[in-house]
Amino acid sequence: MATTYRDAGVDIDAGEETVSRIKGVVRETFTPGVLADIGSFGGLFALDNSAYDEPVLVSSVDGVGTKLKVAIRVDKHDTVGEDLVNHCVNDIAVCGARPLFFLDYYSTGVLKPDIAEQVIRGFARGCKANGCALIGGETAEMPDIYRPGDYDLAGCIVGVVEKRDMVTGENIREGDVLLGLPSTGLHTNGYSLARKVLFDRYVAGDTPDELGGASIGEALLRVHRSYLDPIQALLAEGDVRGFAHITGGGLEGNTSRIIPEGLQAVFDWDSWSRPALFKLIQSVGEVPEDDMRRTFNLGIGLVIVLSEENRARTLTVLGALGAPAFQIGRVEKV
Repeated sequence: MATTYRDAGVDIDAGEETVSRIKGVVRETFTPGVLADIGSFGGLFALDNSAYDEPVLVSSVDGVGTKLKVAIRVDKHDTVGEDLVNHCVNDIAVCGARPLFFLDYYSTGVLKPDIAEQVIRGFARGCKANGCALIGGETAEMPDIYRPGDYDLAGCIVGVVEKRDMVTGENIREGDVLLGLPSTGLHTNGYSLARKVLFDRYVAGDTPDELGGASIGEALLRVHRSYLDPIQALLAEGDVRGFAHITGGGLEGNTSRIIPEGLQAVFDWDSWSRPALFKLIQSVGEVPEDDMRRTFNLGIGLVIVLSEENRARTLTVLGALGAPAFQIGRVEKV
């Protein structure tokens, strides 16, 4: 008896249908540097070298983590791709870079074109919003690797910055101010702890009073915020000494990555109001404060380091963008 690839669990027709469904939305992200259409063996992009004296390419790769388990639980798949794009954009934006192009990887046990299309539409939406071309990707169907209904995502981004404009934190000094820009929620970190705590007590559709009418699922799926616009606006002012994207490891862990040796970021943990979702997680799970600080962003998605004399001007620039910030600490000697 003949055995086909479909009998083994891989449906080539489903893969071709998925590509057909998403071609149009992917093309909408193309920028002038894109040289190849979707379906090529490699994504081709021409950098405009005339716009730079010493261009430096900045890259990052990441995933969404177990936030995907929430998306699968509530059957909402159109935002996790956007989450991943914004996460990757932030990782290179804090170095001073503007994104050029993005590549995605979508893997699953059984390829369902309708779900894959939703996910990739999220990738495309995030790319368009950040001026970034979605120039390629891979869809993999791997039975026996994933449980039924599961899928995973990864993304790679490449951006560019003028060498003299790179932001490294090397100019950070004692007495510098730490400003925080709010997050929209957990972003893409801490979901293993959040799911264990919340789904042991609630279902995704529950609306505890603490969340002000939002359901557990809605609160957990809020899209990871992109900080590209405020970062670029502040770089145009030339006053910033460092940026930290707050991901796994929390405020202290991520900010320490840009602080020079002999200095430390000291946070005033009472200087901002912790969003309700974090309070709910801590109270329901009796999560120790140290675990909260190391696991979650606690309502701060981006830390900006700058001199005291530039604080007022920076707050004015951010306020004009509709991106209000507030002081959350200082740089001190160790």
